[in-house]
Amino acid sequence: MSTSTCPAVPLVTHHPYFSVWSPTDELHGSETVHWTGTTNSMLGFVSIDGTRYRFAGCDPSAEAELPVIEQTDLDVRPTTSEYTFEADGVELVVSFTSPLLLADLEVLSRPASYLTVTTRSIDGRRHDVGVYVDVTGEWCVDSPDQEVTWGRTDVTTPTGETLEALRIGTVEQDVLGRAGDDVRIDWGHLYLVPPTTVDSTTAIGHNLRAQFRADGSFPDRDADNAPQAVGSEPQQLACTFDLDVEPNTDRSAAITIAYDERKAIEYFGDQLDPYWRRNGDGPADMLESALSSYSEVRDRCLAFDERLERECRARGGKAFAALATVVYRQAIAAHTLVEYEGEVLFFSKECFSNGCVATVDVTYPSAPLFYRFNSELVKGMLRPVFRYAATDEWPYEFAPHDVGTYPKANGQVYGRDTDTDGFDYDSQMPIEECGNMLLVTAAVSLLENDTSFASAHWDQLTRWVEYLVEHGYDPGEQLCTDDFAGHLSHNANLSLKAIFAIASYGLLCQLRDEPVQAETHLDIARRLAAEWERDAADGDHYRLAFDRPGTWSLKYNLVWDQLFDLGLFEESVCNAEVRQYVDRLTTYGVPLDSRESYTKLDWEVWAATLASDQSETDAFFEAIRAYLDDTPDRVPVSDWYDTVDATQQNFQHRSVVGGVYLPLLDAEDFSSMYNDD
Repeated sequence: MSTSTCPAVPLVTHHPYFSVWSPTDELHGSETVHWTGTTNSMLGFVSIDGTRYRFAGCDPSAEAELPVIEQTDLDVRPTTSEYTFEADGVELVVSFTSPLLLADLEVLSRPASYLTVTTRSIDGRRHDVGVYVDVTGEWCVDSPDQEVTWGRTDVTTPTGETLEALRIGTVEQDVLGRAGDDVRIDWGHLYLVPPTTVDSTTAIGHNLRAQFRADGSFPDRDADNAPQAVGSEPQQLACTFDLDVEPNTDRSAAITIAYDERKAIEYFGDQLDPYWRRNGDGPADMLESALSSYSEVRDRCLAFDERLERECRARGGKAFAALATVVYRQAIAAHTLVEYEGEVLFFSKECFSNGCVATVDVTYPSAPLFYRFNSELVKGMLRPVFRYAATDEWPYEFAPHDVGTYPKANGQVYGRDTDTDGFDYDSQMPIEECGNMLLVTAAVSLLENDTSFASAHWDQLTRWVEYLVEHGYDPGEQLCTDDFAGHLSHNANLSLKAIFAIASYGLLCQLRDEPVQAETHLDIARRLAAEWERDAADGDHYRLAFDRPGTWSLKYNLVWDQLFDLGLFEESVCNAEVRQYVDRLTTYGVPLDSRESYTKLDWEVWAATLASDQSETDAFFEAIRAYLDDTPDRVPVSDWYDTVDATQQNFQHRSVVGGVYLPLLDAEDFSSMYNDD
């Protein structure tokens, strides 16, 4: 079996509440889990000429589990994970496609994944093949003591026939009632839609697995004991179908697994529909759209995956392509998409960090993926922050950190004193967030060669750049985005962010045809850059903090000098820094700074782009790939890990891994303003 740079394999990935993974390379090696690690079980059996095997998931409650079919391959692509199995002269291919096509918001927002099963005779003989697949009530509860009820709903197939989809959801349906980090959805309904191209049998019950294991049979009616707690033997939504094969032929059928979350976000008191519901569509409409577009969408996903992998290989070789592939679905599925007053809003969840929604210093590192494929989504990340910062609830002269705890976007919670309902200034990130808002807004505006978005928020951007001009160069003791490292004064990398943010405001002024203001701010940035080179110098590299000789850190914020073609720093600065990083490179990467052995994956990739020698860049990518291959923590990619033993430090399933896509951007992407045409 081929190896995969994939600590956990994405299976069904759409948003923070609907994201299911396999924590083993073998699909049958473990139970499938929600990204938080809680069991969201899926089980798959195949019968070949009467001999039954297990190909997906496992059932710890089973007294006697079926033998597993041999898995011969695993291929993880940006939108699809494909497993290959063999037994008794039959090849079985099982692929999971979550069509997260960023350029198509209709498809992107549709919470429906396809599980495609293909059988093929590989011994020149005819074979009788039957397939069983189920999902459980665990997918729609936060905890197993919650009661669920179930039923069926009619959907129309592409041929105009009526098909029954299976449905399950909680009894209470406390829509958007639960906020937090390590939580799962307990409203809305999970759907399993059987194949439309072959005859199938479906059922909902508690003992479907045991019955199929015992004799391959299936009940002729659903369980009638609803409502009932999920408990330790959860309800199963299951279907069976035949994929018999003749010599040298193959057959395919697709199951659709979907989730109607009803409401997606509470936005300053308003409960907003998910984007796919914005025009009044209901679950049947969503399922029918998914069914009717299956072939087209699968073809588009295949073509997209091939193009993206070619581009990544051309930029950073096999190691970079493997890295970009494994994080693609994760970066997107840590968001949810809605529309508000005709505008796109794209809310991140700060997964296994603190559960914040629309975190500014999560948007900053994650944005490269969305710069590359749909900058409207980047604006969708910023709009909630701009709106909140313009209210009386945010009286500060610097930018906010977040707008709430997912899925309640009602105002910042980070650093809030629950007794006084005020904010602890020491827990804020004033330089960090001002810099992030300015840099990301400038990046979007330059990409689109359009001032309208920035101009709509010009007063706020001006207030924040003024704050940085006054306070940004030599930051006082405060947090930066790497807040797990604690407070730090005179942070040299944070100073860089302020310098580039001031320069980015100057570029925005150029774009707005305000040459005097443009030159004023670019001059300030040039002056501060010269001071930085002097104050941060520490022999052959630059310090972690201005007042800490003998220290060093990843200066990932330097990327903007290249991307915005600013030329604020001598080339020797980047060269010196990269030499320091290469000297510090371990088997698994470069530490974040001289204080600890841990690092941040996204910042390593940004630092790698500073290298002028491709072999140095490749060394970074190979080390990160080694971390992904060797980490003992089988979770959706953790961006915070130790460079000595490849262990996860905390975070997982975070959107910041979108920062991996920075190498696909260059100065030409942001330079349309300089072109005569």
